[in-house]
Amino acid sequence: MTRTIIIGILCFLAGSQVKAQFSLSGELRPRTEYSHGYGTLAAEDQKPSTFTSQRTRLNFDYKMDLLKFGIVLQDVRVWGNQVQSVSNEDFAVSVHQAWAEMNLGKSLTLKVGRQELAYDDQRIFGINIWSQQGRSHDIAIFKYAKKLNVHLGIAHHENTNRKNNLYEGPDAYKDLQFLWINRKTEKLNLSLLFLNNGKPVMVGSVQKSRYSQIFGTHIDVPMENMAFSGNLYFQTGEDGANKSLRAFNLMAEATYIISENTRWTAGYEILSGTDYDQTEKNSSFNPIYGNNHKFNGYMDYFYVGNHLNNVGLANAYAKFATSKKKTAFNADVHFFASTAKISATADNYLGTELDLSLTRTLNPATKITFGYSQMFGSESLEILKGGSAGAFNNWAYVMIAVTPKFIP
Repeated sequence: MTRTIIIGILCFLAGSQVKAQFSLSGELRPRTEYSHGYGTLAAEDQKPSTFTSQRTRLNFDYKMDLLKFGIVLQDVRVWGNQVQSVSNEDFAVSVHQAWAEMNLGKSLTLKVGRQELAYDDQRIFGINIWSQQGRSHDIAIFKYAKKLNVHLGIAHHENTNRKNNLYEGPDAYKDLQFLWINRKTEKLNLSLLFLNNGKPVMVGSVQKSRYSQIFGTHIDVPMENMAFSGNLYFQTGEDGANKSLRAFNLMAEATYIISENTRWTAGYEILSGTDYDQTEKNSSFNPIYGNNHKFNGYMDYFYVGNHLNNVGLANAYAKFATSKKKTAFNADVHFFASTAKISATADNYLGTELDLSLTRTLNPATKITFGYSQMFGSESLEILKGGSAGAFNNWAYVMIAVTPKFIP
């Protein structure tokens, strides 16, 4: 299947008119990571681990007046997890994106197929660019673009089981609808979002959908030497266990722009949680499809496949970013606490995380990044995660990103 797609696209390049409207680019991104406490606290006697993962992508884009078309082929692997002589299709390249966006009339388009969703600061919908596999959705989106931007997304998932309308697939939802409304000017960027998420669960021998909703707003206020942004989202409906869901997310952030290349950022975010002894309802906010690596520390202790339906999170943070010529440096510090009770006696303070990164541009198509993070955990974090706060919980990586443009 993949070979057929590639051959068809290459044949499509034969016409000179197509070449003028066609772009072809690639990405090769190996990353070597050292881990002793990444994602969760290390045990006292735990040995560090080192591994290399790699993402390879081939990006095809075609544009004309009434149509846009895109395909992203992707291979994600850990070095050593595949035999040297591959004799079957178990390790075939996957389709990360395959979509077409068609003009339906004045200011109205339809984008349909497998595609990435990135809205606002990516708190609710994000492409999760840090993970090698990323995130994409099978969905149809109607887009209206004028002074007011409006996107209506609709997804319904099935698989090979055609009986009784059962969804046995791997995705997080069977049905999803969202409405995004945005108004952007020089002085204000304001968005409203409504998301209805239907998750399939089995109740005895019958499959039912548990629906939860997220609705709220994102705001950006740019100024001459300052910038302010914020989120306010509410979550309602039912969780997978049929508990009543009532949760919220609040974020406020300010950035001081020292110069074109240097800035300080300070912010505070709350994701509501559920007390340890609360069993009747769920008060834990779930960012669902957001880019969580971006928000809650690079060591991914919270909301990266973990910490769901838990005691929530309060995150006070400060970030420094500067660049000069071909070098960029970032330093972030996070102070974490739970927003709900961990136990009858436990303190809410969870720990402090320090994240450092240095990126060097080697040429227009190649960058290398070095990163180091340290988690200074607390006894309360031990209760939640296990492991030992006294262990030296750190993580480091080196990543090379090569992004050539074969046909601009």
